[in-house]
Amino acid sequence: MSVKENMQLMASYNQWMNQAIYKAVGELSRADLVADKGAFFGSVLGTLNHNLVADIIWLKRFADHFTELSSLDLVRTLERPAALNTQLFDDLLLLQSKRFELDKLIIAMMDEVTDEILASALVYKNMKGIDHSQRFGFTLQHFFNHQTHHRGQITTLLFQMGIDVGTTDLITTIPRM
Repeated sequence: MSVKENMQLMASYNQWMNQAIYKAVGELSRADLVADKGAFFGSVLGTLNHNLVADIIWLKRFADHFTELSSLDLVRTLERPAALNTQLFDDLLLLQSKRFELDKLIIAMMDEVTDEILASALVYKNMKGIDHSQRFGFTLQHFFNHQTHHRGQITTLLFQMGIDVGTTDLITTIPRM
């Protein structure tokens, strides 16, 4: 398995899980969606917004550095969120629409990247303005892991409210031989 194949798998898993999460979240009342449950970003809606915000921040870093990736053209038009707790959308359907749009873009990006790009350095500034230079493939692993982390928080919150998201295991999306 190449790094690219791994990233393509992670992009596919990411899309699949986001679809499952949003389907489950759609069962919540507005009150349950926005209720502060003591999670790091407060509510289910706050955590969903955070995942989108973090993805936009990372995707804009990728787009700024890898100008040859046309799959990131849409991201170049988006405003960079000012903070990780920015609430981009108060409406679940608008949030879901942007999430699903970015998930398609992420899959297209993984199809477009080459092994050379994945092995190259990504140079960027973090939210505090500190310079970083890290291998792009490893940075992408963080990008996908970050979403998994917060989706785990959401599935726990949903379970506590009586909603089972179902299977969430990566193994489900790994092609059989």
